[in-house]
Amino acid sequence: MEYRFGRSLKPFRRPLLWSGLWCAAIAAVVIGSLVSPAGLPLPEVRNGDKLLHLSAYFALAAWAVQLFPRWSSLLGAGIGLVLMGIGVEYAQGALTVDRMMDARDALANTLGVIAGLGTQLTPWRDALLKFDSRGMR
Repeated sequence: MEYRFGRSLKPFRRPLLWSGLWCAAIAAVVIGSLVSPAGLPLPEVRNGDKLLHLSAYFALAAWAVQLFPRWSSLLGAGIGLVLMGIGVEYAQGALTVDRMMDARDALANTLGVIAGLGTQLTPWRDALLKFDSRGMR
């Protein structure tokens, strides 16, 4: 049996690129959650930060849908993202002086993950695979 990088991924031509971008996005969310909020543009809406949390975790989970073909893999990614969101909230309270832990942010993160995983049920679940396979003919 031949080893293939990303065996749990969809059959991409460039699996390292797409999974690497997902990992970079995860790192960006973690770093963005732990840096000082001074100077960060926040939406001028009530609970705008919750909208940012929901959107970021929606995007991460929706990207996981683009990467992984099986529900078991998606469930693992989803649980990992939820745990990451809870961990980041804890880290904000424990490791920073100008951020605080907020259970409502963790809830927004979780709702974003659930909504993002829900994209598996849409026709767009294979959009990245179709994009990646363009020009193969």
